Amino acid sequence: MIKIRILLIEDNRLLREGILAILKPYKDIIIIDASGAGKNTIEKIKKLKPKVILLDLGLRSQNSLHIVEIVKKDFPEARIIIMDLAPVQADILHYVKAGTSGFILKDASLNDLLITIRSVAEGSTVLPALLVDSLFSQIVDQAVREGKSGIKNAVRMTKREREIIELLSEGMSNKAIGQRIHISSYTVKSHIHNIMEKLALHTRLEIANYSYTDETLRAVTGSVSIIND
Repeated sequence: MIKIRILLIEDNRLLREGILAILKPYKDIIIIDASGAGKNTIEKIKKLKPKVILLDLGLRSQNSLHIVEIVKKDFPEARIIIMDLAPVQADILHYVKAGTSGFILKDASLNDLLITIRSVAEGSTVLPALLVDSLFSQIVDQAVREGKSGIKNAVRMTKREREIIELLSEGMSNKAIGQRIHISSYTVKSHIHNIMEKLALHTRLEIANYSYTDETLRAVTGSVSIIND
């Protein structure tokens, strides 16, 4: 059995010990070190070579985003999962751009935590459905308002697809959009899939990278797994 070597960096001692306790019974997961953030964090990563890093977003002594940037630059094989209670949209964008492999909300279920760890270790990128919807809504809103990506004019969108883009830019959920234009949530989801295909992007995170950096489209390199979608 290949074990997933995890480095846990969490300021809150009770939460840190709680995570240690709930993961201990699982034979495919091994916590190689657990601590709050310290000055030797990067040195510890270099020495221990974890497969997955569980990283608290709200570290007191260090900037967790800076840690992500350094890790992805110097240890590109390490996979990082950010933990937070409710990260704001701007945080999600910055961490995605920096190379974060997943987010887990601190009130998530044990099953969601295990799915996230195992999927990220296998190379997937994982976001809770709540964060995916929030991220995608903000990206569409930015594209529509700033016109940076030409999302409305660069590709041939149907009238319905343009309508859905506008509603997404207002922060509406798939269910709310369906109720507004009298179609099912499944149909809304299908339209969003078509929009992404027309942009030559297969994941919502690729859309984030596309519109956030205002670069030409890049080849799709991975897929996003969505918890509870």
